[in-house]
Amino acid sequence: MADIRITNCHVHTFTDAHVPEFFPHPAAWPLKRIPGLARAARVALAFIGQERLAESVERLIRFRQTGAAGTQARILAEIARQYPYGTRFVVLPMDMAHGGWGAPKRPLSAQHDELAAMAAESEGRVLPFATVDPRSDDSVTEARRAIERLDFRGLKIYPRIGFPPDHEALMGTLYPLMVERGLPVLSHCSRGGVTGRGLSVRRADALTDPRAMLPVIEAHPALRICLAHFGGQRDWDSYIRDGLDPGDAGARRRNWLASILDMLRDHAYGPLWADISFTLFARPHYLPFLKVFLEDEAVCARTLFGSDFYMTRQVETSEREVSVRLRQTLGEDTFRAIAETNPERWLGER
Repeated sequence: MADIRITNCHVHTFTDAHVPEFFPHPAAWPLKRIPGLARAARVALAFIGQERLAESVERLIRFRQTGAAGTQARILAEIARQYPYGTRFVVLPMDMAHGGWGAPKRPLSAQHDELAAMAAESEGRVLPFATVDPRSDDSVTEARRAIERLDFRGLKIYPRIGFPPDHEALMGTLYPLMVERGLPVLSHCSRGGVTGRGLSVRRADALTDPRAMLPVIEAHPALRICLAHFGGQRDWDSYIRDGLDPGDAGARRRNWLASILDMLRDHAYGPLWADISFTLFARPHYLPFLKVFLEDEAVCARTLFGSDFYMTRQVETSEREVSVRLRQTLGEDTFRAIAETNPERWLGER
């Protein structure tokens, strides 16, 4: 099937300059700034039996190595090597200036401008999305600039940083703009990832819950929305390991994987989608479950291929290895649906 044009609907190319110095915690600053300290800490933690902490430091090292590449183009070149020539990448920036860690070295406008230049030189392989923190008027203005003047292809939101997906600036300004231009929205939807500093886990989960998107769907039924990560690893693990109590009417609602499956099956929720980014790359044993889920035509028609690079740098397997295993497990027809046909529909190209 050499004629397939894969679209990876979820990658990142932001660099250290776009991440606040004290993210994810001020205590991590020395590990990021002093050469060799992080590796020494990893060895020491492993030696005293703190394997989980040692693994966390190792992930920080890999994340830092990619972010230190210097330019977004260099990071994109690293991921492009993992895919066939002609693969397209939906590139999602991050606005972390309002999450409680201080301001990054380079503002969101510079991140958008660099991404726009990269897209212009990519012969259509880079599909840039704008991002926004709706709590900031400046961020909203910048997101509009990226969409209206730089012709970005969609909008990425990250409620877990500290805002609801139905924030008034989104509902009254940006979502109507996306509908007017026929552009999609992608929202972070897992219990992991970046959480606003000082935000309780309970509150962060409430903002990120897939059903927090229902007021948006009701108010903007023509808006094509993707729930990224298909609910995330914790809910996939719970679904597989613990199951769901059939006598508990709220069990499926509380499990984000089951909740998203139900939402995708329910036509009342309009043009709703979900991508498999990082979740399916972090846990290869999820693949048989995904194959069964995608046997449901309603679910298959609304599922998108994505990897979440460079989060995938935190695992040992390469994107090429996982993607080929995914393709072999799903079969050519289903893989084409999630990697070519569905992305084109979600992007508004079909």
